[in-house]
Amino acid sequence: MIGDKDARPWGTWQVLDEGDGFKVKRITVNPGARLSYQTHEHRAEHWVVAAGRATCVIDGRTVVAELGQCIDVEVGVPHRIGNADDTELVVIEVMRGPYLGEDDIVRLDDDFGRADS
Repeated sequence: MIGDKDARPWGTWQVLDEGDGFKVKRITVNPGARLSYQTHEHRAEHWVVAAGRATCVIDGRTVVAELGQCIDVEVGVPHRIGNADDTELVVIEVMRGPYLGEDDIVRLDDDFGRADS
């Protein structure tokens, strides 16, 4: 739902917009933190770096995205957003797919003990 905000151990996310087949989030990643290495069965993601620099892992390959750069993650591809810097990272994420629920996450690796067995 638009305006929904959630605190996570790595930072926060907030829903900015959503409609049939898409959802837009503002993701804030704390300095030195990273999200879980994960996959999604139903959605693809498009990330735009709005502030800071993102150090991401896409299908085992490290990709660094600077301010204004974009990264696309297709359905089923393992991925992670990280912030290796000492300033806050802000990413605008556009999710696309038939199902965009928060339970469409399979955590392959997680710094906070939330990986799926």
